[in-house]
Amino acid sequence: MDSIVVGMYRFGTYGFFMAFTLLGMSSYAQDSLVTVTAEKGDGILSLLRKQGANPYEMYDDFIAMNMDNLRDSVHLYEGRTYKIPPFKLDSVPLVDSLERQSTRIKKIEGREFPIFGRKHSTVLSKSERLKGTVYYLVSGHGGPDPGAMANYAGQSIAEDEYAYDITLRLGKELLSHGATVYIIIRDDDGIRDDRILKIDRDEKAYPDKTIPLNQVARLRQRAEIVNGLYKKNRGKYQRLIVTHVDSRSKGQNIDVFFYHHKKSRNGKKLAENIHRTFQKKYKKYQPNRSYSGTFGDRTSLYMVKMTHPAMAYIEIGNIRNKKDQKRILDPDNRQALAKWISEGVLLDYEGK
Repeated sequence: MDSIVVGMYRFGTYGFFMAFTLLGMSSYAQDSLVTVTAEKGDGILSLLRKQGANPYEMYDDFIAMNMDNLRDSVHLYEGRTYKIPPFKLDSVPLVDSLERQSTRIKKIEGREFPIFGRKHSTVLSKSERLKGTVYYLVSGHGGPDPGAMANYAGQSIAEDEYAYDITLRLGKELLSHGATVYIIIRDDDGIRDDRILKIDRDEKAYPDKTIPLNQVARLRQRAEIVNGLYKKNRGKYQRLIVTHVDSRSKGQNIDVFFYHHKKSRNGKKLAENIHRTFQKKYKKYQPNRSYSGTFGDRTSLYMVKMTHPAMAYIEIGNIRNKKDQKRILDPDNRQALAKWISEGVLLDYEGK
């Protein structure tokens, strides 16, 4: 069975693997700790990628190793020197990194998921911890509705583009642990490592449906899609995650909030586990900043009220607030948000 069925993404029965032979080299990229100086425009992901490392696998190790040398625990300082965690060459998944090491690599095989874009299409299998699970991922707004709009550096930015980017990153994380993933709102943009994400209106709803102009019709469409797939996958472990970027008043700086249906025990558990993960991450990576995000029931929200799977509804930052903009626009931060959500999902499933 193929691993891609229209808008569904998962690892097939014959799996995903990567194999190559190292020619006369140690299996480690470094025999001793390597340091590198951050250049203008560098983020954690780009810095690690330049070293030929998998930036997503090494992200947490890098932060832990360089905690005292990071601004707000996630940002590099230009001109400062950073430690690169040791990594195995056979853990490098990115095509561009592998091409730079072509003299040392004999063969690479893997599974490609075009929805993530050219640079991010390769998904490595990290584990089978989510094998047999089904996740429906819905990013807020899209199509004729860009969601909340704001201005940054003289350019317009839209909620739906950032919610979608985080959703794709989350989908990739879940896939890497063996889950079946449905991306409900879809675009050709792929994962983007830019700060300003270009606004478009060409998003579709799974599998290739035009998104209605009317707000209620839009919400009804995605709820019906999720509920139809839920019925199709009856008997399997299924969860829904809806991702929005908040749009409160400009002066309100917020953290990440999680909502669930008041009558859903499993939905509450999912939201609580992701929330708990965020609390731990803030305590570890931002010890000088308290985390004010909460989880609670918001049954009045259409997607919370009208969908059948147990679900978590996530509000990420405030796109109209300058401090939150910096967090949302930074691709390193979007990757961290997706990874933390995925870790909460793993915590939730393994504690079922």
